[in-house]
Amino acid sequence: MSGDVAASAGRFGVLSATVEKQCWGFMIGSALFALGSAPGFAAWAGSSGANLSFFVGAWFFTGAALVQLVLSGNATTLAPDGTNRFRGEWLSAATQFAGTLLFNASTAAALHADTVTEERRRVWTPDAAGSVAFLVSGILAVIVVGHAVRWWWAPRAREWWATQINLLGCVAFGVSATGAYVTSAGDTVSDAVASAGTFVGAICFLASAALTLPRRRHAGRGSATSG
Repeated sequence: MSGDVAASAGRFGVLSATVEKQCWGFMIGSALFALGSAPGFAAWAGSSGANLSFFVGAWFFTGAALVQLVLSGNATTLAPDGTNRFRGEWLSAATQFAGTLLFNASTAAALHADTVTEERRRVWTPDAAGSVAFLVSGILAVIVVGHAVRWWWAPRAREWWATQINLLGCVAFGVSATGAYVTSAGDTVSDAVASAGTFVGAICFLASAALTLPRRRHAGRGSATSG
């Protein structure tokens, strides 16, 4: 490799989209969401500390989702009848990316929302919409993998487990959004449900990303299996 090519690779390699970056982004973001919703953390760090953990974690989610969207390929494909149709992989990634942007909005607003109106409009509304987007994305991912393996039951495939656990996390985030609804009196429906749903969902997303993370080759062993 020439010096110019090597310099170019080093300069732009950090910006390249890889499955490893996607997985690590989701794992770090999930860990921060799990931390913010962990039992006792808000009491110890305060609501501001928990909200800050969510805010930073949401940005890792967004970065990872953007990488996944880039890796998903073209948005459309040519159908047998000659029309262009959206690809399931791209739709799933695009919907997920939109959901992360909504989480960016809700977690940012949570840092300084101080009225009931702000909490309902600027925090809960984008949070609920983001949870719906994640749920749609998770369902699409399960459908895509189901078609890929030809059977909906494929417990020997890591990708199958990854999508199933991811969908469970999406459902948990939806439950969390339901518990976090702010009433006109300024109270949430259930803080316990909101925290538990967020914590379970974050753990599921972390596990799903870990399963998707490509296995590295180790010296003296057989070839590793890619994610």
